Order: sequence, then C-alpha cells, then structure tokens
Amino acid sequence: MDQQKFSLKARFGSFRFALNGIVSLLKYEHNSRIHLLAAVVAVFTGIFLKIDHYEWSLLAIVIGLVFLTELLNSSLESLADIIDPEWNDLIMKAKDYSAAAVLISSIIAIVVGGLIFIPKFADLL
Repeated sequence: MDQQKFSLKARFGSFRFALNGIVSLLKYEHNSRIHLLAAVVAVFTGIFLKIDHYEWSLLAIVIGLVFLTELLNSSLESLADIIDPEWNDLIMKAKDYSAAAVLISSIIAIVVGGLIFIPKFADLL
C-alpha cells in the first residue's frame, strides 16, 4: 500500500465520503427516514420538556445507535446483493441478523425515550 504524507486537507476531504453515506442512507433506505423523524420528534420533545444533560447524553447515544445499526445493516445488504444477487440461505441469515440489530437498537431507543419522557409528561398532568 502506498503511504501518503498526512494532509489535514485530505482528512477533511474524507468527511465527504461519510456525508455521502448519510445522504445515500436517507435517500434510498425508507426506514432511515422513519428513524430520522423519530429522532427529530425526540429532540424537539427534549427541548420542550427541558431534559437535563444526562438525559440528552442518553438520547444522543440511542439515536446514534439506531443510525449506526441502520448504516451497518444497509451496508451488509448492499454487499450481500453484489456477492450473490440470487436467493442464498446464508446471505439471508446474515441479512436477518443485521435487520434484527436495527430492531433491537430501535427498541432500546424507545425504552430509553420512555424512561426519559414518560415521567416528565406525567409531571405536566
């Protein structure tokens, strides 16, 4: 592998690839838009309910976890489709596992959101 000299400009340029990945995820993966909507609702709810910085930290972690698992799931599915576009039991198993990871991270986010928001809404009543 060719060793290139460290360049701050090149490092910042590499962020373009990451941003392209996020844009592509939101453009082509329908579930990611649902996750984005849920994240926006959670953030605005957090602002409205004036959650503390510990709660913001937990909220940021679970939102990041959901998007991380969605990105990894989409990556695995794309690679699997290139490797074998036909039905393949082992590839389907891997896809099911990665989809399950997204589901689990989403459930964790819902639980954490409930633990943060339900008591605060109850206090408003």
